[in-house]
Order: sequence, then C-alpha cells, then structure tokens
Amino acid sequence: MPLSNIANLFGRSPIKPIKEHMATAHEASADLVPFFEALMHEDFDTAKTIQQRISATENRADDIKKDLRLHLPDSLFMPVSRTDLLELLHAQDEVANTAQDIAGLAIGRQMLVPEALRTQMQTFVESAVAASAQALTAINELDELLESGFAGREVDIAQRMTEELDELERKSDKLEVQVRAALFKIEKELPPVDVIFLYRVIEWVGDLADRAHAVGNRLQLLLAR
Repeated sequence: MPLSNIANLFGRSPIKPIKEHMATAHEASADLVPFFEALMHEDFDTAKTIQQRISATENRADDIKKDLRLHLPDSLFMPVSRTDLLELLHAQDEVANTAQDIAGLAIGRQMLVPEALRTQMQTFVESAVAASAQALTAINELDELLESGFAGREVDIAQRMTEELDELERKSDKLEVQVRAALFKIEKELPPVDVIFLYRVIEWVGDLADRAHAVGNRLQLLLAR
C-alpha cells in the first residue's frame, strides 16, 4: 500500500498540533510578565502593545484548535481516545483564554497597581506563568509517551513533571493569599471600583495557574488509562 494511503488510513497524528497549541497558549501567558512590568511603571503604551500581542497569540491558538478539531479522526490508532485529546486541548485553550482576559481587563481599566503591591504582584504573575511553562514541558513529552506505549521510564518522567506542576500550583495559591491580604490592608485608601477590579485580576492570575494545573491533570488521566 502506498505511504500516502497508509497516512490517510491512520490519519495525521494530532500530537504535533497539540504540542504547538500548548506552546502558543504558553506564549500568551508568558507575555503577562512584561505586561505587568509595564503596568507597574505606568507605561500604558507598552502595556497596550503587549496586550495586543497576547490577543493575537490567543487568536493563533484558536486557529490551531479549530484546525485540529476539524482534522481529528473519529478513531485514532493510538493508545489515547479522541475524547481525551479534545479534553486536553480544551484545558490548554483555557490557559490562552485566561491570559487574554487578564491583559484585556487590566488595559481596559488602565489599571494602576498600588506601589505596596507591586513586588508581590509581579512574583505572583511570574509564579502563574511558571506553572504554564511546566505544563508545556509536560506536554512536550507526549511523543515519547506514545512511542513507549505509555509505559516505562517515560511515564515516570511525565509523572514527575506533573508532580512539579502540582507544587507550582500550590505555590501560586499561597502567593494569591498573600497578595489578597496585602490589598486588604490598603483597600480603604483606594477608589472602591479600582479595588473590585484589582481583586478580579488577582483572582484571574490565580486561575491561570489553575488552568495550567488542569493541563497536567488531563495528562495524568492519559497516563492512567
């Protein structure tokens, strides 16, 4: 049978676009670090440029997602189901969506981060982005996991990566509590509406780490099947 016919029979592997999608989702989240740095310096022109870049990156992630859904066959000749891969894709997509939401809200509000919060807030953002980076590292093991049939040393490596992701998510949770407490101490000095939206951005940054953690959870489910 010609190679082209074999490829048509088995369908194109979804692993490469899955990895590409996660890389793009993380690219959107990673831009939150310079975005918040610009906010801290009240450089709204730079922040707006980065926000537009995050939005464009999220759109690219959407394009990859739509193309993968369109071409993913009903039956896969792989040790993972179509449903599992679609759920993994959805978890990854939430990383990009959350990054876009955070940047869009902050720039739309021309948000000023109080000086008393800036150091903690930057550390918090970096922690959430680190969780996204770890999720990408874990997803990049998919090729090796498939080659090993989800068994042996590769599974141990992937398991350690997801455990590290658990730790990063817990660290982000602790930082969120600290940032919230710091805001609570000064909230009476700030306009009430600004306080409401600051709490919302803090919540969404915490959600970013949670979304990255969800990617690891989906990968763990694949390993358990």
